[in-house]
Amino acid sequence: MDGAALGRTVMSEVNIEYCVPCGLLEHAVETQEALLEAFGNDLDGVRLQPGGGGVFEVSVDDELVWDRDDGDGEIDSTAITEAIRDRVAHA
Repeated sequence: MDGAALGRTVMSEVNIEYCVPCGLLEHAVETQEALLEAFGNDLDGVRLQPGGGGVFEVSVDDELVWDRDDGDGEIDSTAITEAIRDRVAHA
């Protein structure tokens, strides 16, 4: 039985995949904290997923919403928060 059938709002889960060898753990944790502060109980969770190859990608319910490679290479927590806000609003 899903959350809607149980009478609660269906919430989203965020996944942050980050490059371990690149030293992006701190950025991932900072992003995780920013998202939890911004969305609180509106999310089911914010998961950190170790990766490699320079990756820093943020997905909501398995849909990519922000990729470091799509921009200037900088990790922008404000842009990530807005991307998630847009995705959750259209869910």
